[in-house]
Amino acid sequence: MPNQKNNFLAFSLLFIQPIFMASNLIVARGGVEYVPPISLAFWRWTVVVLLLLPFTLSFLIKNLKIIKKEFKKLFFLGAMGCGVCGAFPFLAGETTTVTNMGIIYTSSPIFIILISAIFFNEKVNLIKIIGLVSCLLGVFAIIIKGDFNLLLNLNFTIGDLWMLAAAIGWALYSVYLFYWKSKLPIFQRFTLVAFFGAVSLLPFYIIEEVAVQRTLFNSQFFLWVIFAAISPGIIAFTLYTQAQKSLGASLTGFTLYIFTIYAAIYGFIFFNEKLETFHYLGTVLVFFGVYLAKKNYETKT
Repeated sequence: MPNQKNNFLAFSLLFIQPIFMASNLIVARGGVEYVPPISLAFWRWTVVVLLLLPFTLSFLIKNLKIIKKEFKKLFFLGAMGCGVCGAFPFLAGETTTVTNMGIIYTSSPIFIILISAIFFNEKVNLIKIIGLVSCLLGVFAIIIKGDFNLLLNLNFTIGDLWMLAAAIGWALYSVYLFYWKSKLPIFQRFTLVAFFGAVSLLPFYIIEEVAVQRTLFNSQFFLWVIFAAISPGIIAFTLYTQAQKSLGASLTGFTLYIFTIYAAIYGFIFFNEKLETFHYLGTVLVFFGVYLAKKNYETKT
């Protein structure tokens, strides 16, 4: 009975976590009009550290020996999860479309499965593949609006390469977050991951400030940075880590497909985008794919 309850809570996170992760699209659509992309990413994670540090600093000091041992791993996770995945989507949004970004970012679960299979011998069976394909079909149905001509007419730019790098970065973060076991509790580990993410962004932030665009520290800056730090930052990353502890990297990666559904809902609520038949069809396919992945997980356990 306890295991069933824990599994239910873990699977619930697959649907709850993307609510907060998809709010990053609100930042990408609205925030970058007021804050340069790398600046937004850098200050977002700096604020995360400042918010968490009062609750974790004393414990981090006590765990300095553990931190020294895990330093390289923590830096890698910060650079991938907060550096690459923090700045690259904002950079991509300057030269590519939301449609292209959606298609490319949904490749991340595929990279998660491939990296897990190649480097950690995770088995890939037919049910998982069918679930993955069903989710992809659902996402594509939403992105191309049920019209295959739109898929043929997509134009790719340098922004798409930024987005592909972000998808691979998220896959690396997801896999190694799961397989690199840590002796640090979730919030202590996340504080350090956010810190090293900000550190990895610092040189690029300085270059952006000096050579590209200066940041205006006004009310809009604080509004967007704080929102990005809390919703798609602290809440989304914490829930993702919690889900991974129970479900593993590959299955938790399916949150990105549900992410696409919430993105459509946010478009409807905040940007007056219409929900069409293809949205509902895509939703059904995605949920069916996640259901198959869930059944596959239950069979293994």
